[in-house]
Amino acid sequence: MAKLSIRDLDVRGKRVFIRVDFNVPIKDGRIKDNTRIRASLPTITYALEQGATVILASHLGRPKGGPSPEFSLRPVAEHLRALVGRAVTFADDCVGDPAKKAIADAQAQGNRLVLLENVRFHKEEEKNDPTFAQQLADLADLYVNDAFGSSHRAHASTEGMARLLPQAAAGLLMEDELKYLGHALESPERPFVAVLGGAKVSDKIDVIENFLGRVDALLIGGAMAYTFFKAKGLPVGTSLVEDDKQDAARAIVARAAERGIRIELPVDHVVAETIEAGVATSVLAVEDAAIGERMGLDIGPKTVERYAAVIATARTVVWNGPMGVFETSPFDAGTMAVARAVAAVKGTTIVGGGDSVSAVAKAGVTEQITHISTGGGASLEFLGGQVLPGVAALSDI
Repeated sequence: MAKLSIRDLDVRGKRVFIRVDFNVPIKDGRIKDNTRIRASLPTITYALEQGATVILASHLGRPKGGPSPEFSLRPVAEHLRALVGRAVTFADDCVGDPAKKAIADAQAQGNRLVLLENVRFHKEEEKNDPTFAQQLADLADLYVNDAFGSSHRAHASTEGMARLLPQAAAGLLMEDELKYLGHALESPERPFVAVLGGAKVSDKIDVIENFLGRVDALLIGGAMAYTFFKAKGLPVGTSLVEDDKQDAARAIVARAAERGIRIELPVDHVVAETIEAGVATSVLAVEDAAIGERMGLDIGPKTVERYAAVIATARTVVWNGPMGVFETSPFDAGTMAVARAVAAVKGTTIVGGGDSVSAVAKAGVTEQITHISTGGGASLEFLGGQVLPGVAALSDI
């Protein structure tokens, strides 16, 4: 993934369009979690310090049919102003005269920082409409994509306009995502261990398939493990199972065996009748039919011990997806233990997916992780070997 970086551009005196991911939760006009905004601050600050006029664009939510006050980025402009310590000129639209005037005003006033209104207020954005892409491109001299999490979609602001400007480069956040995720896939320090959890096998099939030729060990947890259990004829109670993915689960296990790759499934689990704090629980071996009409909601202590031992041998770890319903105690124990095990690795550790990121934060080990991916679905597609349109559109070195 040898793509041009913003560090390679001469941005002084130039209008630099930076696609960011400011799709943040807002309630009553206030930002509830500014993680995504803070993630792009290094790129924004770098461009401003190099003398650029910075034009920021993002989507927010899924507005239908046009502008909607609840999906306006105006509160983000106020929040950003406090974070960067300078005025932020807000444009009431992302194209046309309002956008052009906001840019001219920012240049005249010397703050050189503009936030455009939600690009999804125009239906042409998600359609990657060429005319709309050209309207966006007309605002700038150079293009930078710092929104890895939005780059798996070929939209006007992530793909279309990038091909219309002389140079299209990765921002510093995008650069880190490509560096760490690309390194894990292409040249990881070994042993390389992947830990995959979450609800559905279907969400992770491409990742698993791509990892089978690359990892030394694959550890599976979360509800997705129950599709593997049912495929092996084990009792699953009322646990979440994707019946139509049982053949895929069997094929994955067979291919791992053929290639000599260690694939681990839970050996015990925590079961309960409902997902509620304080509910009666039992720890059972996965072969134990006593699960009855209960469901598996976390990996058990023996599995934690096994998984932690494998993780401890690793020099590269990629973790995506929790081991159980970690939002509800006591079903968070397995995920918290895995988070601590990953954080203790003496090597490169990469955590992706919103739930996994929340888990390392809950465990208090965020600072001990080498790279936390902001990608979500984009990181899954990248790790699954798919080409991300927003990345492919960037200029090659």
